[in-house]
Amino acid sequence: MIDISVNALVKAFELGKNILDGLSFTVNSGERVGILGHNGCGKTTLFRILSGQLRPDEGEVMVAPSKRLGLVTQIPVYPEGWTTEQVLRHAHRRLYDISRRLEELSLQLEKEQSPSLLGEYDRLQEDFRRLGGYEMDTSRSRVANGLDISPAMLSQSFESLSGGEKTRVNLARLILEDTDILLLDEPTNHLDLRSTEWLEDYLLRFKGTVLVISHDRYFLDKVVQRSIEISEGKAEFYSGNYSFYVQERQRRFEEKLKKYEKDQAKIEQLTRAAEQMHLWAFMGNDKLHKRAFSMEKRIEKLKASEKPTEQKKLSVKFKERQFSGDEVLVLEDISKGFGDRLLFSGLSMEVAGGERIALIGDNGAGKSTLVKLIMGEETPDTGYLYKGPAVRSAYLPQMVSFSKDERSALDTMLYDCRCQPQEARDRLAAFGFRGEDVFTPVGALSGGEKSRLRLCMLMGGDINFLILDEPTNHLDIASREWMEDALSDYEQTLLFVSHDRYFIEKFASRIWALSDGHITDFRGGYKDFCQWKSRQQVFTQAEKRQEKEKEKNSKPQRQKNNDKAIARLEREIQRLEEKSAELDRLSEEYATDYQKLMEIAAQKEELEAQLLELYGKWEELEQ
Repeated sequence: MIDISVNALVKAFELGKNILDGLSFTVNSGERVGILGHNGCGKTTLFRILSGQLRPDEGEVMVAPSKRLGLVTQIPVYPEGWTTEQVLRHAHRRLYDISRRLEELSLQLEKEQSPSLLGEYDRLQEDFRRLGGYEMDTSRSRVANGLDISPAMLSQSFESLSGGEKTRVNLARLILEDTDILLLDEPTNHLDLRSTEWLEDYLLRFKGTVLVISHDRYFLDKVVQRSIEISEGKAEFYSGNYSFYVQERQRRFEEKLKKYEKDQAKIEQLTRAAEQMHLWAFMGNDKLHKRAFSMEKRIEKLKASEKPTEQKKLSVKFKERQFSGDEVLVLEDISKGFGDRLLFSGLSMEVAGGERIALIGDNGAGKSTLVKLIMGEETPDTGYLYKGPAVRSAYLPQMVSFSKDERSALDTMLYDCRCQPQEARDRLAAFGFRGEDVFTPVGALSGGEKSRLRLCMLMGGDINFLILDEPTNHLDIASREWMEDALSDYEQTLLFVSHDRYFIEKFASRIWALSDGHITDFRGGYKDFCQWKSRQQVFTQAEKRQEKEKEKNSKPQRQKNNDKAIARLEREIQRLEEKSAELDRLSEEYATDYQKLMEIAAQKEELEAQLLELYGKWEELEQ
């Protein structure tokens, strides 16, 4: 069954410049599709058209009429003063409506036992159960925990949240609404690793349809089944995840390049042959002119094919200062807090030359603060940090700023890096600043562009200790690959904070996992760390089971008697619940027999009273 059909879609924001130019594709029910393409190719425009925010200039969009569609970046306006909790509760508004109607019916049934009221009550009670009414509080807690929506945030006004927090809450609301089709535009941008992994697990279990735009290549690899690239306003199809797309795209490029080169050789051969034919024709064989003209038509067709191009690779490399010494960095018993909140304590580590360390952890764990301590921008509450005398460090912060916002990118390079104009232009071009882009004031650049410019400036420095704080956060996939190309040749010490698991796996040889105020220092790559962490969780769970077993075996006789009583109560509760379910079935069977329905209702009421009493006893024994 087709959930989404897009046919010959055209959309332009500038006259004569179509951002979507005949885009066509279909998405089947239950598919998870990645929408790929460079920034500005029309990915977000497509999502806005699918969600009804924009109308196409031409073409048709069909969304299955029975399916509910939700877009993460489309944040609804809620009543003034609503808290985050109320926004999440709004996802269960249908269940709350059913609950209110059940209360009304219950009051009416106390006064009048009519078959129609009883039938409506039973139908609504079944709807409430089927739609998850008894689990909605648990569901809200599970989703909120998974997406790092804290209890304090739940009580906070929704309007007072940051843009990233609103996006997380909106994603949680769509998940709770059990939306059939999810359109996710950069869903992991404001999530830490734990929340991203939770979202991945959710999407892998999700039975609906998912279309996702993301620069998180690890996320795309794990979640996506097939990929659609928007290129020159049209769709290119790839039957796999991001890694498959990269390999297949390169294969197709090489195939096109071979065909182009073959065509060029054929053009050269046909041109020579046509010239010879014309020459022979002038010597008395007029029929050869016709054959020459036929060859020339074929040459024109071959010339129509353009040479395939691929994105330019980064050509600039880091200048490096050779490190000589025993230690790059020493941390001894470091602690840091703000007010009553202690971020971390007792941190003691040593960093040697050439190590590549990824500092990971949940949002708010203190990663950026630790980096600022290393850079000397903050001072520790206790302990000390030491950098070797031969260490020359450079720092790319999460939020990049420049001393003069009115200066252009080119002037900033000239003033701050003391380089020649041609060198500045070459380095800027390698990082995507070409043509008129170099004259853009740095204050007008986006977050990603500022990060690219700062990294471009750092590459000219004489450094041996590079520190990066969320280096890929604002970058598209092409910019991330440029950065990776640069770092691949950097052989000195690297310390970086990142949630980008693709980037971490590519560069980290050591993991610092900051959690609950302490660092787990793991020597190995990210996948090795994840496997080790999984093994530790298994060991921890086994220890907990052993502890419970010991506790159970050492319980006093009174507690053991309680356990037996609880088991008996649970069996009795199960028996009565089965009997209640049977009465529900009989209610449907005798829906038109008023007398029988009255008897069933009386039995049901008696059963519910017994169950209520048993649940009370069960709770007392469980305490």
